[in-house]
Amino acid sequence: MAEKTNPNYKVIAENRRARFDYFVESDLEVGIVLSGSEVKSLRTGQSNIADSYASVEDGELWLINGYIAPYKQAGIFGHEERRRRKLLVSKKELSRLWQAVGREGMTLVPLVMYFNHKGIVKLKIGIAKGKKVTDKRQTEAKRDWNRQKQRLLKQG
Repeated sequence: MAEKTNPNYKVIAENRRARFDYFVESDLEVGIVLSGSEVKSLRTGQSNIADSYASVEDGELWLINGYIAPYKQAGIFGHEERRRRKLLVSKKELSRLWQAVGREGMTLVPLVMYFNHKGIVKLKIGIAKGKKVTDKRQTEAKRDWNRQKQRLLKQG
């Protein structure tokens, strides 16, 4: 029996460059604190997380430099486009993230922002380590070889 696709699940913004620039070791789904005009703007799909990052500060997790376009119908009750947004995560996960960033030299990179099956905005962040230029070249060469291999198998 074919599985039905969920009508509420919708990807809002994706950071495609993250997997190219970082070795993502694990990922974590977190909630995000938003105002009403921000949610309305996200429903129209106007956001960008490519230049943003997450940070643990004062015992809380924050999304910094995430862009959500202003919602024109909100008028004076709108929101700032690039304000810091609080991310919701359990204390146990927060301590694990804090240790990874502090001790192991990792960074927290937002991978994808989406509406889950209940219609709630979620953010998937990755615990990642930065790639060097040589690592990026190897990744690109590997990807090119896989493409070429698929073409050869398709022809033959």
